[in-house]
Amino acid sequence: MTWYDVYAIFQGAVFTVSISLASIVIGLPLGLGFALIRWSSVPVLDRFVVVYVSVIRASPAVTLALLIFFALPVVGISLGAVTAAVVTLTLSTAAFNTEIWRGALMSFPREQLESARAFGMTRGLRFRRIVFPQLVHSALPALVNEMTLQVKSSPAIAVLGLVDITRAASRVGARTYDPLPPFVVALVLYSLIVAVFVMTQRLIERRRAAEMEALR
Repeated sequence: MTWYDVYAIFQGAVFTVSISLASIVIGLPLGLGFALIRWSSVPVLDRFVVVYVSVIRASPAVTLALLIFFALPVVGISLGAVTAAVVTLTLSTAAFNTEIWRGALMSFPREQLESARAFGMTRGLRFRRIVFPQLVHSALPALVNEMTLQVKSSPAIAVLGLVDITRAASRVGARTYDPLPPFVVALVLYSLIVAVFVMTQRLIERRRAAEMEALR
């Protein structure tokens, strides 16, 4: 395996990170919005979210990608491969994030909301100043775990002809007739990507702990 082959796999890693981050950036607030609908028991929308979460969580990412890319044109909606991949991963992570956020909301002490309401804080202000910071703190480990799973499920988009880390490594292995080195490189790159997520989580937790200590 040459340095050109390593570079080819690295390009696959850049694409994997890009498409994973795009879906995470969209899926996090989308999941939070769905969780708030569930928490507030909004009529009709609440049932829609329940069905959406149930269906998407039960659907393999490969099946979902094929459905979005090949079935939607039947009803007049055509998406490019990259767009279909982002939509697939976004729908998937948003469904799982919904349950993570909802779990954090369900464990939130409502007495704090009642106290804030007594002080005349508006609903938006209560959410920004009281609810959201504590939600992030309690949901962060599960959210980061979901982000790492999102990266590891990204090879599913290879069915759309896109070249991620695994697909790039597979191509190099097929060309060199030696699959072991490229897949070792792919494994190292996946480990580094996941390590960045984990280190970011720890930095956020340390910063949060320092802020809480300063308030005491």
